[in-house]
Amino acid sequence: MLKYVFEPLTVKGITIPNRLVVAPMVTNYCNGDGTASERFIRYHETKAEGGFGLIIAEDYAIDPVGKGFINLAGIWNDGQIESHSELPKRVHRHGAKIFAQFYHCGRQTSSPVIGTVPVAPSPIPDPFNIEVPRELSIDEIKVIVEQFGDAALRLKKCGFDGVQLHGAHGYLLSEFMSPYANKRVDEYGGSFANRMRFPIEVVKKVREKVGDSFIIDYRLSGDELVPGGRTIEDTLAIAPLLVEAGIDMIHITAGVYASVDTYIPPQYVRHGTFADMAMKVKKVVGVPVVTVCRVNDAHIAEGILAAGQADLVAMGRASLADPFLPKKSKEGRFNEIRQCIACNAGCTEYLFLNNSITCSLNPSVGLEYKQPKGNAEKTKSVTVIGGGPAGMQAAISAAERGHSVTLYEKTGVMGGQFRVASFPPNKGELTSFLVWQQNQLKKLGVTVKMNTEATADNIGKSDVVILASGGKGVMPDIPGADLPHVVLAETVLEGKVLPGKKVVIIGGGQVGTETANYLVAIERKVTILEMGGEIAPKEGRSPKHFLLKALKEAEVEMLTDTRVTRITASHVEAKDGRTFAADTVVIATGIVSENGLKEKLEAAGHKVHVIGDAVAPRQVIEANREAHELAISL
Repeated sequence: MLKYVFEPLTVKGITIPNRLVVAPMVTNYCNGDGTASERFIRYHETKAEGGFGLIIAEDYAIDPVGKGFINLAGIWNDGQIESHSELPKRVHRHGAKIFAQFYHCGRQTSSPVIGTVPVAPSPIPDPFNIEVPRELSIDEIKVIVEQFGDAALRLKKCGFDGVQLHGAHGYLLSEFMSPYANKRVDEYGGSFANRMRFPIEVVKKVREKVGDSFIIDYRLSGDELVPGGRTIEDTLAIAPLLVEAGIDMIHITAGVYASVDTYIPPQYVRHGTFADMAMKVKKVVGVPVVTVCRVNDAHIAEGILAAGQADLVAMGRASLADPFLPKKSKEGRFNEIRQCIACNAGCTEYLFLNNSITCSLNPSVGLEYKQPKGNAEKTKSVTVIGGGPAGMQAAISAAERGHSVTLYEKTGVMGGQFRVASFPPNKGELTSFLVWQQNQLKKLGVTVKMNTEATADNIGKSDVVILASGGKGVMPDIPGADLPHVVLAETVLEGKVLPGKKVVIIGGGQVGTETANYLVAIERKVTILEMGGEIAPKEGRSPKHFLLKALKEAEVEMLTDTRVTRITASHVEAKDGRTFAADTVVIATGIVSENGLKEKLEAAGHKVHVIGDAVAPRQVIEANREAHELAISL
């Protein structure tokens, strides 16, 4: 079924063993001086071990003032060669090939990161960073061209198979190419030919330094997705010029920082969303074309390749969720693949706070270098109470360390609040993670007792009890909250209640807004009343962008700073005197932890650890990491 995915591809005499590529993603795992840490190396090596044919290590800075994040890889001096030479050695052991992506951040960095004012083609602030950059002189441009070439030669000395020049996402190469950022009126601005001068000079200089046997890949935004930015029509003119200048591959993505919500899209965007642009570019160039974005399954990659949309498929976030996706796919172990759900919580959300990245579903990301292997020194009997994501993750991680694990779930279905969260539109992929967790429990021999409420008396004796009993929605102390047409959001999402035509949702957080999206899909008129000053304040940037857009298009009334004082049979009253007609009132004012069993268990002599929502309401990324770290420490 995967005929094309596992075909090798030879470029410049270098054979890439299959068509699955790890897209470059900033990790913030390197040392502050740009040298490679063991954490950085082991993270990439794991993906090679997992079967990816080509690894593209992310955003190597060619100049310290061109980096966008604090702990970024650097190749701007010879002293960095030794540490980065270890990375290709490790990757090559597993048969994979490796490139390093080069970039200069241009205006898309900040003075707190680089210690000086950012530089750019023109002194125009980037909408994402809001800092006026300094315009580069022609002499400075020439220096940067040389820096790209010198860095490429260092990279070749390290043993890499090629370099990817980052001319996408609004970084310096991209800025010069686009009238969105380039307002110069000299030889590097104005006309199409002038705007292409800098990237072409960079490509030629790199080729001059590395010779003909080294692969040069170029990452290019097919469309910048901003007013006044480049479009696919511009890209179809640019791509052949880059090939003529000396590139061997081209990697089509999209966007700039101002459109980051679209170029690193969440669940709201279709799979393979940029493949159509890649196919257009493929028609005008004679070199391999790579596509990227929202490909989380080898079958989707196979379809893209079979349709001739691209020659290789990059899977960045999917490689975070499961670095062994290719190997498992080749062996037909599809039910063992942990699929990315495009939540963006651990990758982009963490990164743009200048933190190291992680993954909501895979708590081992970034910890590969220190994960214990094999069974624990002393195996134990472990009881886990609760079948939500945290409980199942604790059971999985404990079983992987050789412990004997029994899991109790009081209902007839696994997943807890996370399962309920999958019901709104565009959230269905969340269930893939819960199915994966259950498959792992079965594979690892965890004893699962469904429809069994654990008590201090019926769980028997074990060395450790992990309480992952989660949380539940609660009715607020509002007069009228006990009326029959007032229901909890989770009750609505689970299909236990069919709301009337006019619905008022009290609470505009993540649960309230996603419940609203669920209700408008079944043609309900919805009003959201939020007592705070912002709708969905804790929702991630990218999912929030698409969620609020959907609610606005559905004409959902979203009111902030609105405190509800009373609910009647026909309407909801606010403190400021406004009233809102309602056939059904949905409560989404938060959840409270269910951990009352802890004291009873301890009184009965059990050693208890509380995790997840049972400690305090939290996101799955926090609960999973907490569960995993506890389990491997037992």
